[in-house]
Amino acid sequence: MVVAYKLSNGLEVILENGDITKVEADAIVNAANSYLSHGGGVALAIVRSGGYIIQEESDEYVRRNGPVPVGEVAVTTAGKLKARYVIHAVGPRYGIEGDDKLESAIRRSLEKADELKLSSIALPAISTGIYGYPYEICARIMSKVMKEYKPKFLKRILVVVYGDQAYSVFKKVFDNSLYMN
Repeated sequence: MVVAYKLSNGLEVILENGDITKVEADAIVNAANSYLSHGGGVALAIVRSGGYIIQEESDEYVRRNGPVPVGEVAVTTAGKLKARYVIHAVGPRYGIEGDDKLESAIRRSLEKADELKLSSIALPAISTGIYGYPYEICARIMSKVMKEYKPKFLKRILVVVYGDQAYSVFKKVFDNSLYMN
């Protein structure tokens, strides 16, 4: 299941139900924790598919720079993945840190892709797993950020969600917000 949206800022947004580790994009965004310990969910899937080098580089990043603040990002190579980079976005825990931190994590991911002069990025439903964010809130925030973003190099955003329920909610939100540019 795939649906595409063309935004007034020139971005093409593709919503897909699938495995983010299998998509073709210049960068894949990982829904990470502040210590970049990739022990479950999307993070573990990325390390399993891309190789332990991603965890090693993440550990080195934290050793050198300290924990990544909520709402911020860190970058590693992508190991054996089709992507060139993994952008590790630290999303908030629902009900603990605010929606502004989720907005920041998404926006910083897009900004980092532009800083790296990438044309495509794959985003998961950040913070909707163990951090408990409802799909609808994540989709609304993601939609807002993508519509407001002013890309420099970025042309395509793949929003890759896992499961029929997530896809259905994201599609409904995107149909209502992204078609009405």
